[in-house]
Amino acid sequence: MSENTAGADDARTDDVANAEATGGDSPARPVPAGGRHTGAGGPPPGSWAGPAPANPWQVQQRSAAPSWATRVRPAEAAPIRTATLVAVLASGLATALLLGDGMGPGLLLAVVPAVVAAYVAARAARRSARPWTIAWVIGCLALLAVPALRDSAWPATLAILSAVLLGALALHGSRTWPGVLLSPLGFLDAAVSGIGWLLTGLRSRGGVSKDRWLPVAKATGVAAVLLLLFGALFASADAAFADLLGDLLPDVSVEDGPIRFILFLLGAVLALAAARAAAAPLRWDRIKVAPGKPRSRVEWALPLIVLNLLFAGFNAVQLAVLFGGYDKVLRSTGLTYAEYARQGFWQLLWATLLTLVVIALALRWAPRSAAGDRRFVRIVLGVLCALTLVVVASALRRMDLYVEAYGLTRLRVSVAAMELWLGLVIVLIMAAGVFGGHWLARAFAGSAAAAVLAFGLLSPDGMVAERNVARFEADAKIDLSYFQSLSADAVPALDRLPEPQRSCALRGINDEMAEAGDVPWYAMSLGEYQARQILRDRPVTASYEVCSRLGAFGSRVEY
Repeated sequence: MSENTAGADDARTDDVANAEATGGDSPARPVPAGGRHTGAGGPPPGSWAGPAPANPWQVQQRSAAPSWATRVRPAEAAPIRTATLVAVLASGLATALLLGDGMGPGLLLAVVPAVVAAYVAARAARRSARPWTIAWVIGCLALLAVPALRDSAWPATLAILSAVLLGALALHGSRTWPGVLLSPLGFLDAAVSGIGWLLTGLRSRGGVSKDRWLPVAKATGVAAVLLLLFGALFASADAAFADLLGDLLPDVSVEDGPIRFILFLLGAVLALAAARAAAAPLRWDRIKVAPGKPRSRVEWALPLIVLNLLFAGFNAVQLAVLFGGYDKVLRSTGLTYAEYARQGFWQLLWATLLTLVVIALALRWAPRSAAGDRRFVRIVLGVLCALTLVVVASALRRMDLYVEAYGLTRLRVSVAAMELWLGLVIVLIMAAGVFGGHWLARAFAGSAAAAVLAFGLLSPDGMVAERNVARFEADAKIDLSYFQSLSADAVPALDRLPEPQRSCALRGINDEMAEAGDVPWYAMSLGEYQARQILRDRPVTASYEVCSRLGAFGSRVEY
């Protein structure tokens, strides 16, 4: 899980790629003057070796550049070590035992052996960790802690997907845009090649003498027998100790056997793929994207200057509305308060996204031969980025107005968070224009992962409940039906409501946890644990009839 610093590997891979691109032949032996071949394998002495007949097809093969698949081909992996095999086995067992009942702390515990397997494989390949690699690993583990802390499924899913991205970056050491975008695909290749890597390692250990593995097997068997024997004795002697063992150990039944076996294979294959990628990663950074043909300054700059003027005019209107007040705008447009805020936000969100597309296309076709051209590009795009930041601020202000009027929902908090991240991306682009953009691809991936991590740790369901409870305390307005779909993360905030609103708001969450029954510690998030404690101390008391009259079970469309 580190970047490859052995330059010999890169050079060797390039040599292999060049040899394959030229038909795989070794360099031709020199021919002495007079056309006589004197090396081994040449014509017999006394014979004349004239010029070889021309073969246009062979000439074309030798002059062709290697394909991208040849360029990214990894170096040969070092033999798999015993420590890697043990870590892969441990990851499969942990996945089978800890993830059969759901996500939670068990996910992080199942990934730790895979990290160890990748580390051992990287050390065997003489790869050393760099600061970016260490940052990716820390970020990956932090993202995998989100399911252990929050009960809500959608932030946890985003966190897991982001952890896959950071793990791929750590294993492949990618720096460029193709590398950042394509690194997760390396897991597929590593999973396939890793199986052959594993089988080769097992066959090489077939001849190992019994003196090496038999003592370890005996010690492991004796330790297992002692644990089972004395554990059973202590459990039967003390009920408290038996309860502790029952809570700590996974509950595995015969009926769960097929699912547990599939989970074991999945965990082992993923850990093996991580180790194989760490031993010999695909070189995605070798994919070169040819720059677009530069356009003339007028052809390129005129559309962007017109766009800058449009953005400036829009932002001037926004400032006038800010200082002139919204009442005048509502009277002149005929829109309601909610319509003005909601309609404007979505349009401004799309405007931000399209601006990023325009910037990417402009950078591809902008003139860059002279210093004056490069300076002009930075000025025009810098002005566009600055004006776009004002659009981002305007969109967030409109969303804030809409939330003040109608409360916070999952969708609203999600799109507001996305708008904030887009604003951060624009700031990164502006910084790249000033300091150079060699780091922009990795900064983009890091900012996305950091945004997802912050989003999960801040608990969006808890934020939704907190904001709506505060709104109820201010004006006694509340939508009890919306709370039925929230996760256990919302329980601490909803617990502050007075009865019967409290019980009606918590009824959906309470019923869902009661239906789930007892959940083991490795599958229970901290948010769910706290919610169960609150509902155990202060149960739901309002009846279904009372909650129905308060509108707790009505249908609702979120926007």
